[in-house]
Amino acid sequence: MQFSYNWLKTQADANLSADEFAHLLTMSGLEVEEADKAAPEFSGVVVAEVKSVEKHPDADRLNVTQVDAGTGELIQIVCGAPNVRAGIKVPCALPDAVLPGNFKIKPTKMRGQVSNGMLCSTNELGLPDDGVDGLHILPADAPVGQNLRDYLDLDDTVFTLKITPNRADCLSIKGLAREVAALTQCAHTPVAVQTAAVQSSKIQPVRIDAPADCGRFLSRVIENVNAEAPTPDWLKQRLARSGIRSISALVDIGNYVMLELGQPMHVFDADKLSGSIIVRRAAEGETLECLNEKTVCLSENTLVIADEQGALSMAGIMGGAASAVSDGTKNIVLEAAWFAPEIIAGKSRQYGFGSDSSFRFERGVDFELQRDAIERASELVLQICGGAAGEITEAVGKLPERKTVAVRTARVEKLLGVAVDEARIESILAALGLQPKKVSDGLQTTSPSFRYDIEIEADLIEEIARVYGYENIPDDATSGRLKMLALPETRRNRFVVYNQMAARGYQEVVSYAFVDEQWERDFAANENPIRLQNPLAAQYSVMRSTLIGGLVEILQNNLNRKQNRVRVFEIARVFSKGSDGRFVQNERIGGLVYGSADPEQWGEKTRAADFYDVKGDVEDLLGGKNVSFVKAEHPALHPGRTAEIVMDGHTVGFIGELHPQWLQKYDLPQAALVFEIDMAAVLGKEKTVYRPVSKFQPVRRDLAFVLPENVSHDALLGALNSVKSSLVQEIAVFDVYRGAGLPEGMKSIAVKVLLQDAEATLTDEAVEPLIEKLVKSAESAGAQLRR
Repeated sequence: MQFSYNWLKTQADANLSADEFAHLLTMSGLEVEEADKAAPEFSGVVVAEVKSVEKHPDADRLNVTQVDAGTGELIQIVCGAPNVRAGIKVPCALPDAVLPGNFKIKPTKMRGQVSNGMLCSTNELGLPDDGVDGLHILPADAPVGQNLRDYLDLDDTVFTLKITPNRADCLSIKGLAREVAALTQCAHTPVAVQTAAVQSSKIQPVRIDAPADCGRFLSRVIENVNAEAPTPDWLKQRLARSGIRSISALVDIGNYVMLELGQPMHVFDADKLSGSIIVRRAAEGETLECLNEKTVCLSENTLVIADEQGALSMAGIMGGAASAVSDGTKNIVLEAAWFAPEIIAGKSRQYGFGSDSSFRFERGVDFELQRDAIERASELVLQICGGAAGEITEAVGKLPERKTVAVRTARVEKLLGVAVDEARIESILAALGLQPKKVSDGLQTTSPSFRYDIEIEADLIEEIARVYGYENIPDDATSGRLKMLALPETRRNRFVVYNQMAARGYQEVVSYAFVDEQWERDFAANENPIRLQNPLAAQYSVMRSTLIGGLVEILQNNLNRKQNRVRVFEIARVFSKGSDGRFVQNERIGGLVYGSADPEQWGEKTRAADFYDVKGDVEDLLGGKNVSFVKAEHPALHPGRTAEIVMDGHTVGFIGELHPQWLQKYDLPQAALVFEIDMAAVLGKEKTVYRPVSKFQPVRRDLAFVLPENVSHDALLGALNSVKSSLVQEIAVFDVYRGAGLPEGMKSIAVKVLLQDAEATLTDEAVEPLIEKLVKSAESAGAQLRR
């Protein structure tokens, strides 16, 4: 929201400097992004009238002018502007004037002719470009000799506010003035809206076919207007300082009313309409050529303003070219409407363009403002363009209901930490238009039509705090002691996980929780993901149920920048729907490895990272836990190079190589390896058990087992580890053999068994029975001791 401070002062003047005003607004929640002067500093420039113009005797492109600058005598000034002529009024920089850039004006001679000043263009004064080649021509009634800064109101400040979505009521001069009056208790004098005299019997019928989308629609016909009438300079200036370019008087009036009152307006050429105006949803595939010269194909979720022949405009977003006013327009229809924010929200992203109107409608416009707006626009049209106004036609749909919200005085003190007198609370709420009434334990309010965000007691307390002043609430009232609690012994510090991953060569990344719907289909086989009602962009339309998509996108970005070795991880939440229909979010850690196993070096041959490298990283991450890897299938991964990560009988994640079809689709030169694990499994740990180090020698037994190829070493180790004994210190595979001497389809796995007693040296009598138990347990898994 950009506006002129001097314009605001016409409705609420708190007698504050620009800096003080900016501080006031920012501390009340209306953040001031910029505060710029309306014009750069210059001095000594006055309004002057050119009395005569003669050609310079020695220069073809120069003229010698006699100028009345209000000094009592004519001043001779040599001027080269192509549009200089007798009778016009222009800015004149007198001797000793200082123009922007510290350019000083002194009497001089130009080709032998004395020049006692300078006639100025807008560029020379640092003013917005008026599109004129030459001098800046002032209105004929400009007072000669008046300081130009005073005449053009150049000692003004232009503020730019960052308005939060809940404060649509402050997107106008009227709303800001109301806010300033509430904050400073200064006088509030909103613009007086005059009712136009009805001088025409012409009316424009209106019908609302989508009452839930359009709560009110007003129209008024004004006949015999002069569409070529120039826009007054005061109106142009206020538009320019609000960041809006002047187009024509009729269009400018609509924009001015929007800025002044907060109600977006539209002006139709009445002679281009056919029958009644109808507010309806668009037909699927219906097209409209907009004022921005774009032709759009409308969808059924778009509200349009139409006549009997077809769509005229996109409601609340953009007018149509076919019904737009032009210099030849004679009769117009003024429109002021209230549209439900939900029907306008998101359309700017959907169609790739928006407007100042859509910016306001999607945040919520005052639903009681439309009649005042159409009367104000009528007043300005009749004043500037002439014409005869007809009766206002009104159609009403479904309008919002005013909310009744109560606030307890004791609750105000408890939340703010400071006692605010009930009379002060009542005056604050009254100044904000909330109509407070006393009840037993506080006040009851009714939300005004311009405040959509007042719904619960906490909203009222926030308003009280804003107006009371955050600076008036003592800092120590909100202080407190924070106690750092130790983590349970069975839970790891999450920062240990970050350090552990970094030590393994991984770098942390952060990606969006919103992802492309196609990623969910490809990497999770999720045909029904959680969809966003109002996505940031088309490629961020659903919530992720896996981290793989974001990791693959990061890999692509790195490959595009010639990074051929990538090791990244992310700890973030994923989202899914539970069996009861509720949304579920779980935190996971995901990792991706691409390229060589180790950084390039002279001492070791470069090799590509494989499944077992990443498996080692996962085992390190889950160190000390009873983990096994079971062959599995996953939609994102290679069918023969995928495993589920199983902990204590529960699947906690997966690991594997990206499926070849996704390598091709996502343009990856070679396979990437990924894993994803529930963070709860990573952060949990077994309670630490301490035991003495044995001083007796260990006993090692090597056992070789023959077993079918389809029996994994995990199954063998699982069977061996099922034998519980305090003597068994370690069981590990040290050799796998396939080849001569073994039946077809069989393999040999050699296992070392390390035994040790803490209290005595082990003997064969103690060892052999235990070895026999281990062998029998292995046989139950389909293995036979190799003799």
